[in-house]
Amino acid sequence: MSVPSDDESTLSKLGYVQELARCLGGFSNFAISLSIICILAGGLTSFHLGFAAAGPGGVCIGWAACGLFSLAVAATMGQLASAYPTAGGLYHWASTLGGRGWGWATAWFNLAGLIAVLAAINVGMVLFAFGAFAPDDPPSPLTQAILVALVTASQAAINHSGMRVTRILTDLSGYWIMLVAVVLTISLFLAAPAIDWSRLRTFQNLTGTPAGDAPVWPRVESVAWAFALGLLLPAYTITGFDASAHTAEETLSAALNVPKGIIRSVWVSGVFGWFMVVGIVMAIPDLNVAAEQGTNVFFHTLRGVMPPVWANILLGGCVLAQYLCGLATVTSTSRMAFAFARDGGLPTSHWVRRVSKKFQTPAVAIWGISTAAVLFTMYTPVYSTITAVCTIFLYVSYVLPTITGFIAHGNRWTVMGPWHLGRWYRPLAAISVLGCAGLIFIGIQPPNDQAVIVLGAFVLTLLAGWFGYAAKHFPGPPHLRENP
Repeated sequence: MSVPSDDESTLSKLGYVQELARCLGGFSNFAISLSIICILAGGLTSFHLGFAAAGPGGVCIGWAACGLFSLAVAATMGQLASAYPTAGGLYHWASTLGGRGWGWATAWFNLAGLIAVLAAINVGMVLFAFGAFAPDDPPSPLTQAILVALVTASQAAINHSGMRVTRILTDLSGYWIMLVAVVLTISLFLAAPAIDWSRLRTFQNLTGTPAGDAPVWPRVESVAWAFALGLLLPAYTITGFDASAHTAEETLSAALNVPKGIIRSVWVSGVFGWFMVVGIVMAIPDLNVAAEQGTNVFFHTLRGVMPPVWANILLGGCVLAQYLCGLATVTSTSRMAFAFARDGGLPTSHWVRRVSKKFQTPAVAIWGISTAAVLFTMYTPVYSTITAVCTIFLYVSYVLPTITGFIAHGNRWTVMGPWHLGRWYRPLAAISVLGCAGLIFIGIQPPNDQAVIVLGAFVLTLLAGWFGYAAKHFPGPPHLRENP
């Protein structure tokens, strides 16, 4: 009879048995979050959201400011992950420190946000590929829906086939993102007509561009407000780092490697992403002409300063990175669904929590969340609205356990994991909560006001579900059942 590892012993104390294949090392855990953040996905597909708001200064300074905020969120998340290294982490942390209701709300916001992220990544990839290689022939809504469905199905099939296969591809993704980002950044600086460092602090109110019926942002008169709207670019891009927590039960030495994976993925993405967007800003020949390109500003810039063959090679590398980003997102989201179903939180939980005996993967969860992501793109195929919804939902799910941790810290929560912030936890937790509130307000502004409907309907549904059923029937994590 084998002796349980420290990871399995920790998991057992939290009330769970080892069902998933524990085969991820520290780099693999870091790579899966790095892959979902993927600066070559959100950083490029959403570049216009930052540039068409407050111009080059808005992009560069906004990225740096939001990157620091994301690092604060990641740090508080890391302390929680070290103390409670389980799949579906955020849900488990909120339940442990705040009770079943907090956990239940966190789980639904996180799961919905991750499904929206998967939808945004794959819609963005399809639109990016057409913008890169068929700019004069954009996909029809039906073509877009079919391609998104096929891409998502292929990512689900790979995930179904086992974590060892997925690990190889997500490890490759980590190296690939850094390689392509570095080459792209260097190429942009070398191809730039001139290096004008003053652009880093040049703010222009570019809302209302391109002129016509479909500007990226409706016209606003305040440059400060335009800057705030542009924060959706880095806020959407630097999300998904909770993937390291969701794969905790598949990670070796999880109490140390998971928080390290969360922190490293954010700061590496923040630094490399900043240089990349600065490279794009420097390479733009004419800022006003670029603003009139709308969603095509990145393609206009790249093809305007680089040889066509080299531009195509770089764009092809970006598309591959975006595909691998979606692949990692299926991994993360399915583990969240599995963990929540394991505790009876989802309809038909007894099905969703099933683990394939052959592949040791949550097969039903994988196909279920993939189907939900495709259906969401059919409800709203508008890319900016999808990004706004997933940003709001994810950051809400990030700070709900942070709020419970802030309240419980030093009271109900006295035993920390091997990685912790000490006295810095509470100040960073407060910054995280306040920043999240600001992002929610930004995310529901026109033309993304449809996000208000989605958010409002979701909150009402959660309230009805909790008071109508879950408050009496949702058991929560095992240790809460044993120590109510």
